[in-house]
Amino acid sequence: MSRSKPAPNPQRLDNRCLSGLVVCISKTDRKLRLVNNGKILITLDARFGRPSEPTREGSFKIFWKNKNHVSTLYGSRMPFAMFFSGGEAIHYSSDFAARGYVGNSHGCVNIRSWSGIQYVWNHAPVNTKVVVYR
Repeated sequence: MSRSKPAPNPQRLDNRCLSGLVVCISKTDRKLRLVNNGKILITLDARFGRPSEPTREGSFKIFWKNKNHVSTLYGSRMPFAMFFSGGEAIHYSSDFAARGYVGNSHGCVNIRSWSGIQYVWNHAPVNTKVVVYR
């Protein structure tokens, strides 16, 4: 009896990202991928929290979205905010767009592509799984 081998996983997606609609976030390669049943729909550059305020790792769900959010703690704009763990959200960052990986967040997942974050916002409803891993 012969068995077929599983499909290769060249992007090294976490196994939790292979079933259903998932916002899959790799801290190792600094990418956010929107994945549907193992198929990558979009890949975006991502920036994370500083060592003193690291982005949490694990499996979460988007529990609230706010298109024009402003941080109550820091006063900074967080367009297309998708909250997944307490005050941590995936959102557009003008600082990341301007300075790249020079800076850090306060734990959020920063995205520097305006059109890319809009795509994720439009395709990842509340209750979409979010996986953050190394």
